[in-house]
Amino acid sequence: MNVLQKSLIVLATASLVSVSAQAAMTYGSYTTQPYVGVKVGQFNLDRDGADIDDPTAYGVYAGLYFDNNFGMEVEYVGSDDADISAFGTKGDIDAKTYGVYGTYRYAFANTALYAKGKLGLAKTEVESNFTDGGSLSTSDKGIAGGIGLGYAVNPNFNVEAEYGIMDSDVDAKLLTLGAHLKF
Repeated sequence: MNVLQKSLIVLATASLVSVSAQAAMTYGSYTTQPYVGVKVGQFNLDRDGADIDDPTAYGVYAGLYFDNNFGMEVEYVGSDDADISAFGTKGDIDAKTYGVYGTYRYAFANTALYAKGKLGLAKTEVESNFTDGGSLSTSDKGIAGGIGLGYAVNPNFNVEAEYGIMDSDVDAKLLTLGAHLKF
């Protein structure tokens, strides 16, 4: 994990710890509520002719609820190095994705559970470095989305499990568990 990734995780964690009160903002008849969170999970990367161990993913995200159902979200997810075998040589592979999404949440009646869907644009970068000195990197932008389930632990703190797909030349899927704090 590089310095930028570590700094983003530390910043997001510090934000979560320092925020203590719910501070919804009201504009006319609309009430918005910002949130910030962290997530951890696993990338599933697919490259033709390659055997890839799935790298562990770490990320930060922030969003804004426009009402009880609709919102928007931005996220950054990076990975640690994982092993790859391709083209008769071995090496390591890592991935990063940056995304902007519109979100929809459906709260199940009389429970703290909700379903979440998101659709937007993401840029995905995958880089492989091989022991023979060769490297291969791919970067592409495309439509991305995800579905998930969440649980409101209390009015300010939620946990979510999510499955995301990045539709681009970089075949990447992402399974994460995240937590966010509303403020």
